[in-house]
Amino acid sequence: MSDMLHGPAKVTKKDIEAAAERLKNWGKWGPDDHVGTMNYTQPEDIIRAAGLVRKGQVISLALNYDNKGPQGGKTKFPPVGRFNPVHTMLRTGTDAYSGVLDKRGIRSADDIVLFPLQAGTHWDGLGHIFYENYMWNGYDCRNVSSFGAEKAGIEHAKEKMVGRGVLLDIAKHQGMDWLPEGFAITNDILDGCAKAQNVAVGRGDHLLIRTGQMEEKLAAGNWDGYPGGDAPGLAFETLDWLQDKQVAAVATDTWGVEVRPNNCDDANQPWHWICIPIMGLTMGEIFKLDELAKACHADKLYDFLFVGPALPITGAVGSPINPVAIR
Repeated sequence: MSDMLHGPAKVTKKDIEAAAERLKNWGKWGPDDHVGTMNYTQPEDIIRAAGLVRKGQVISLALNYDNKGPQGGKTKFPPVGRFNPVHTMLRTGTDAYSGVLDKRGIRSADDIVLFPLQAGTHWDGLGHIFYENYMWNGYDCRNVSSFGAEKAGIEHAKEKMVGRGVLLDIAKHQGMDWLPEGFAITNDILDGCAKAQNVAVGRGDHLLIRTGQMEEKLAAGNWDGYPGGDAPGLAFETLDWLQDKQVAAVATDTWGVEVRPNNCDDANQPWHWICIPIMGLTMGEIFKLDELAKACHADKLYDFLFVGPALPITGAVGSPINPVAIR
């Protein structure tokens, strides 16, 4: 049975400032840290997570990277310069057939792709969002220049994003195929879903939250409203919940994780303001969670080995990924 539908509580600048002081993790892992809450995952956690492989089933949590991606959707959100991947060939089979490659002594195909690192399924790096003039760990935001991020670049996470994964299927818990736009997922809803699924979220976990919005857009046959539009998502208060649980990373099947509209007159994406630069919490966006949800519901097991490391792109503030759940 669904709880009463509700929008997000009002968030003010004072709320943001208070959260910044309350949830600040700067210096927690030393003055030179680049990976934030991913420090929570320890080797013993990965060993235990490997024990969650029960069937040898591998489920990709990524959309394909192509011109049918979500960046093509219409939106009222101010443009941020993102576009769907552009894929083209450098050499092809028709080149081979014509014989023009034979002088190389081998016939082959090569290709190239151009796209923003946040175009599809991706991690936001810790240099992605700033709090005033600061980035994660209190570094000066000018450490991210036109040359990339000198601090907290995504390359530092190339051996992270591996460990226990937990799925919380909020849409199903609310008795819906997908949550409506503007639906705020609160701490009580997270706790209620975890209890109903008989799964606990804890230190070092990679938490995946299904709202169903991606399936809604795929069923409609277009992405209109998805990139930067209204969406179900995490309420501002969940920042405290995530801090208390000491999760390593959190990801959803939406464009921006937090609920939209935000119900905040003083900032856009106030949850982002705290999550990345203040807490050092890595977030994943545009995760495809429908197949994983079906598999978890079938055997009532909602934890698994999660593997989704970032690409080591030096100085990048985000990374495309093909995360997998291994069950």
